[in-house]
Amino acid sequence: MNHADNASPPRPPAQWSVVLAFLLVYLSWGTTYLAIKKGVEVFPPALFGGSRIALAGVILVIYLAVRRQPLRMPLADFLWAALVGVLLFVGGNGLITVGEKFVASGVASVLVATTPLWMALLEMLWPWGERLSARGWLGLFVGLAGVLLLLAPRLQRPASLLEDAGPLLVLGSSFAWSIGSFILRYRRLRGTHLSVAAYQMLVGGVSLLLIGLFLGEEQDLDPQRFTPQGVYAFFHLLVFGSLIGFVAYNWLLGHVSAALAGTYAYVNPLVAILVGRLLDREPITGWILGGMVVILAGVALVRSGGVRPAAQQRNTAVEQSGLAQTNGKVTAQLASVPASDVSQ
Repeated sequence: MNHADNASPPRPPAQWSVVLAFLLVYLSWGTTYLAIKKGVEVFPPALFGGSRIALAGVILVIYLAVRRQPLRMPLADFLWAALVGVLLFVGGNGLITVGEKFVASGVASVLVATTPLWMALLEMLWPWGERLSARGWLGLFVGLAGVLLLLAPRLQRPASLLEDAGPLLVLGSSFAWSIGSFILRYRRLRGTHLSVAAYQMLVGGVSLLLIGLFLGEEQDLDPQRFTPQGVYAFFHLLVFGSLIGFVAYNWLLGHVSAALAGTYAYVNPLVAILVGRLLDREPITGWILGGMVVILAGVALVRSGGVRPAAQQRNTAVEQSGLAQTNGKVTAQLASVPASDVSQ
């Protein structure tokens, strides 16, 4: 008799632990926007972002080594992980770090909330990607309207977008993060999730550091300009953004649905706006609130409006039928790519 058949199913986690994990994700990632803003006030952006991302990768590698978890992976998978690391942390994190030198943290968080809209467009371009229903297309246009509403004060004088490219940099950050997440969704890498994340952080962080050195940012490192707020911002992003929030989110993915875990995308802008107002007196205008509501409504429509291509549905049905004939049962496993916040 197989002892595994008699083993009792794992107990669901205590409700308080699920609530705590959600609070850690919401607060950790919602406060990173203001931390980035305070950090780039005293540190050059590429060195600021690259150093703490690379350090987070080193900490993850040490953790995995101490736990004797596998770190090796095939060269091809490592190269894919490296590419994703560059997209996520050079494009995603690097652009938003520079952008927040010119954009309020609350506005940046709302613009980052457009990430699912970019993902939906990438799915449309991919032959085997999800196709949007009419509701999904409506969500895309609603989300675009929300971006225009948020930027309405700047659009009244279009030349200001060239003088202050902060919002465009943040949108570019969101798009780069979407490309990296899209690759992860369709390119399954052989390796533990934490080891893949560690390599992505190492490659992305070191690449960002090298860019900073190439741009001569080390000349802007002036210890006399360091403030307690700036130094705290660095460690806040390292501990809460890259480690605690990341671990809590991945724990949630193993215990709640991906849709429920992904609610951080709706909560983070609100947290960021409130934190920016309370701690840095950032203005909360009607344009900001209106843009946030409209963008998040568009994101909700897009997330509920994805439809698989018919060919993919047929292939999935055939595969499941074959599994049923071979094993006598079908085991469904939900694989989800962490849509980690760009500002980590």
